[in-house]
Amino acid sequence: MRQRFNDVVEFWRFLLRRFLADHGPNSAAALTYTTLFAVVPMMTVTFAMLSAIPAFQGVGEEIQNFIFRNFLPSSGETVQEYLKNFTSQARQLTWIGVVLLAVTAFAMLVTVEKALNTIWRVRQPRRGVSSFLLYWAILSLGPLLLGAGFAVSTYITSLSLISGPDAVIGAKTLLRFMPLLSSVAAFTLIYAAVPNARVPLKHALLGGLFTAVLFEVAKMLFGLYVRLFPGYQLIYGAFATVPLFLLWIYLSWLIVLFGAELVCNLSSSRHWRRRAVPRLLVVLGILRVFHDCQLRGQLVRHSDVQSQGWQLPEDEWDEILDFLEREQLICRASGGGWVLCRDLTQYSLHQLLSHSPWPLPRLGLLPAQLNEAWYPGLRAALEMLHEEQAALFGGSLAQWLQATK
Repeated sequence: MRQRFNDVVEFWRFLLRRFLADHGPNSAAALTYTTLFAVVPMMTVTFAMLSAIPAFQGVGEEIQNFIFRNFLPSSGETVQEYLKNFTSQARQLTWIGVVLLAVTAFAMLVTVEKALNTIWRVRQPRRGVSSFLLYWAILSLGPLLLGAGFAVSTYITSLSLISGPDAVIGAKTLLRFMPLLSSVAAFTLIYAAVPNARVPLKHALLGGLFTAVLFEVAKMLFGLYVRLFPGYQLIYGAFATVPLFLLWIYLSWLIVLFGAELVCNLSSSRHWRRRAVPRLLVVLGILRVFHDCQLRGQLVRHSDVQSQGWQLPEDEWDEILDFLEREQLICRASGGGWVLCRDLTQYSLHQLLSHSPWPLPRLGLLPAQLNEAWYPGLRAALEMLHEEQAALFGGSLAQWLQATK
């Protein structure tokens, strides 16, 4: 039980470190800035798509009210009125204005995809037609699916078995959870479809549930803060709604990106997180697998490396492949795997160390044992290197500075 608790604590520490390493707060700030300009174009495109179908007339306003009622804190009434006015004015734009609004909406989707691809360590983001088709599907089919789902849910809600005097026991309780279920579905779709990577649906669903619950808690706490600490009104006066709205958008994106970190790292091996093997040792271990497979005339895949004891997450596997490919040590084979494309007898360990983007590991970070034949010699060499460095640069900084005069 204690080990399981320690594993859980270590996992969340690992998530927090990854979130900071991926510049999550900076990405949330960039998305907040983009959202400020794209929220009205997104709403305008949604209304335009829904108004094009007679069966969805008036559904846009109901969807908008539903979103503001369930996805914004209680302080969003003023913002809702402003956005309604902005959206109604945007509908009167010319075709050139509509195109500019669509470009702004596309820019927001591009920023969202870049942020999620950074978390998933995607080496090759979507380009060209595939990227355009994804964004176009979100802007065109998204509102239609949303309108259809909202119309179906409205019809179901109107049934006497759900909301009438003879309603089924528990039906009204289920209706109260509809906003939460909508959030889970939306976040699951984002995590599963937007990153240019293979995301297991189970992991996307767990991340969507976590993000939706955290989102509801944040909404409740944010509304409580606005009611109990009204000091911001004394400072900003009538302008107070704007910074509050920006703060809420920023907090929302922090939650969404942290949920993405959770989805991305659910597939990481627990054994790998606890070992924390320095990256240099991982690279050498992978090169040993490549060398052995070359002698047997076999391709190397991610599963082959994992079977040899190197339980790398897929994003870190891609990162190491990118480095080895830049060094022209490996290349992709026609069978979908990888092979060595350089004679390792003509490539020294010194070249690998000098070109590596990762620093040499400190002695305290080296594992006591490693099931690799090359590790004892490397460990001894690193110990000698650190001893030589300590001897060469052991003098005080004052002595070095005086000697340069």
